[in-house]
Amino acid sequence: MATKVTLVYAGIAGKGFNSLKQGMDSGWISHGLASLSACLKQAGFEVDLIDLRALRGWEHFREVFAQRNPDVVGLTMMSVDFNPVMEAISIIKEVKPEAVTVVGGPHPTAEPDEVLENPLVDYIVIAEGEITFTNLVRSIDAGSRPESRRLIGIHPDLDKLPFADRDLFLEEWRKWGYDLDSPEVPFVEELPPPFVTIIAGRGCRYKCNFCKPMEDFLFGKGTRRRSVDNVIAELKVLRDKYNFASFMFHDDCLTEDREWVMEFCEKYKAEGFTQPFFCQSRADIIYHHEDMVALMADAGLKGYFIGFEAATTGCSTLSVRARHGRRTSRRPRSAASTASPSGPITCSACPPKQKKRSWTPSAC
Repeated sequence: MATKVTLVYAGIAGKGFNSLKQGMDSGWISHGLASLSACLKQAGFEVDLIDLRALRGWEHFREVFAQRNPDVVGLTMMSVDFNPVMEAISIIKEVKPEAVTVVGGPHPTAEPDEVLENPLVDYIVIAEGEITFTNLVRSIDAGSRPESRRLIGIHPDLDKLPFADRDLFLEEWRKWGYDLDSPEVPFVEELPPPFVTIIAGRGCRYKCNFCKPMEDFLFGKGTRRRSVDNVIAELKVLRDKYNFASFMFHDDCLTEDREWVMEFCEKYKAEGFTQPFFCQSRADIIYHHEDMVALMADAGLKGYFIGFEAATTGCSTLSVRARHGRRTSRRPRSAASTASPSGPITCSACPPKQKKRSWTPSAC
């Protein structure tokens, strides 16, 4: 019998247990786990998911894990997930001591020794896991486990990966009362359901303190991006399968590659897509590339997320320092004006330690 794998999403630091459908924190998939699942299924393994956001508490997790009875358990961990992941592993080993526990994601990549201090963690995967984790499961299935607990991920060719397995989450959520006609929970009125998220690339060429150097540890320096044709192919699958009405790019800065964006917009329209979308960008890019912004708006762009380090309350006196560290007193306001060649486009800025505020060009 082929090795059975259960993936665990422990992202309950925000809204806790029993929080499905409550916005981004509790209504979006983990693309990392969805990608791992697609690779494992392609290799012939049985995969399921336990999402702590869907469960009532730790005793419920214990019950569900015992029912699933997997041979290998893969857990993704951001730093805020450290405690729930370690608690989950403790329960896993109590219920089934022989289950192989594997932890991947940002935190074990950044702090591998801290995670390996727990003897109940059998392996960690540093950096990207699609190839390395799948190979580990193959080894376990063949009865040959690696001696080293520290496994180094291999950066895959993104065009060669299978598309993310969104049904891993959707099918699991529906067991626990998820009744929305949308693969993921919409979060702004400009993006109606059915709503999905997509990732076109990994990494970022910029050096913002918020993300770096951690992002380089995960994905390598710079950006590796899927081809436009590969992204369009996935969008076609999502259109056929879910009839999505809107989507968001998860990429840290989609607009850093002007030529990619221009090609995408042209092919997106040529394939008959009209669904609106959001993406993340930077004030200086928007400020310097009005023609690109206009093309994106014509293709369906309805909003940018732009990160600022500080902001005054009024848009007319806005003075910010962008995350890359240079003073940009007028650019954010100019960027908001630039971002509306075909009507209002929401520009959401996220200064730390302040409430999230949304500016529209007309308000400036």
